[in-house]
Amino acid sequence: MDCRIRWARSRRTAWFCLALAATALPSAVALSQEGPGLTQIFDGKLLPDAQVQSFSRSETLFPTRLVPAHGRARPVPDSARSLDGLSIASEGRSYDLFDYLSMNRVAGIMVLKDGERVFEDYELGTRPETRWPSMSMAAAITSTLVGAAIEEGLIARIDDPLTRYLPELAGTSYDGVTVRQLLMMSSGVKWNERLSDPASDRRAMMALQAGQEPGSILRYVASRPRAAEPGTVWVYSSGETQMLGALVAAATGRDLAAYLSDTIWSPAGMEADAAWWLESPGGLEMGGIGLAARLRDYARFGQFILEDGVIDGRRILPEGWVRQAGSVQEVGGRSVAFGYMWWPLSEGSDFDADGAFAAIGAFGQYIYVNPRRRVVIVLLGSQSKPEGSWPIDETDFLEAVARHLD
Repeated sequence: MDCRIRWARSRRTAWFCLALAATALPSAVALSQEGPGLTQIFDGKLLPDAQVQSFSRSETLFPTRLVPAHGRARPVPDSARSLDGLSIASEGRSYDLFDYLSMNRVAGIMVLKDGERVFEDYELGTRPETRWPSMSMAAAITSTLVGAAIEEGLIARIDDPLTRYLPELAGTSYDGVTVRQLLMMSSGVKWNERLSDPASDRRAMMALQAGQEPGSILRYVASRPRAAEPGTVWVYSSGETQMLGALVAAATGRDLAAYLSDTIWSPAGMEADAAWWLESPGGLEMGGIGLAARLRDYARFGQFILEDGVIDGRRILPEGWVRQAGSVQEVGGRSVAFGYMWWPLSEGSDFDADGAFAAIGAFGQYIYVNPRRRVVIVLLGSQSKPEGSWPIDETDFLEAVARHLD
């Protein structure tokens, strides 16, 4: 995909490529590969209210599986801190909180410091009970389930070959690819993520999702040719997020939704069920998109990550997993600002020592985690375009909030 996002820094200019995942479609828009529905969505041609309505009921657009939240919701105490007087410096101008929320079309925001609620707000007609689509943030949640499976011994080693768990990949381009290489999107399998190209792999994957044929997406991804040796190049591939979901399901013998519920969602005290799109009725969850959850529960997930994958003293993720998942990786001798489906944010900035990283989705979805400053920020957005349409740089906002709370 050629969706380039420029994050300007005083000491650097970095380019990252975010996944533009298939998004919610209003009922009047046909779900088809070539029809006007996709043109409206990915050219940003939906009117603002139609887009918000679409996102607010995204779980009705495809078959879903619930992620149950069993037990009592974990309380989030209020903090004595506030965002009063917040100043955001971006692109040579200064903004305040009201500017940011309005200009960047934020539908929901929650800020935690040391696990306490500093700020929570709902806009654009959303409410605390609204389940909002994750977009590509779901990929980071799926990758976290890989960590949980490793901690449980269901995946023996991160450098195991995928064929140990998915033997049907033998003889395909994924034969010889390891779990780690899949997490880092360095499989070497050829993939074209460019949504503007009608012949791209991403467009084909979207059409297969619309077709709802069991296993069709995985068969397509596995059929792609190899472009490089595993571990030598980095290419963003939405196909590999689906392959990652298949890995978790095969290794655990569980649906992703059930495994997420039992390992994280319920133990971490989420307040409500989430819903996860399926590739077909009763089939595999979409590993890189389609989770819909409440703002507060996205924030609880971020806090779980901030607390190093430990819940009530019980380790859910391997020690060191969170740090590695959110760090710059080396692929083929080059540094790549991509971890285990999380995006490192602080490298080369004044926040270099913070080790901040985020799960990021199209149209302004963020789960931001700053380990050193003990800050979690969730942004649920309804921006006009899948990428590049924010007036105020989101990373500037996130870092300004983290600095303000010191």
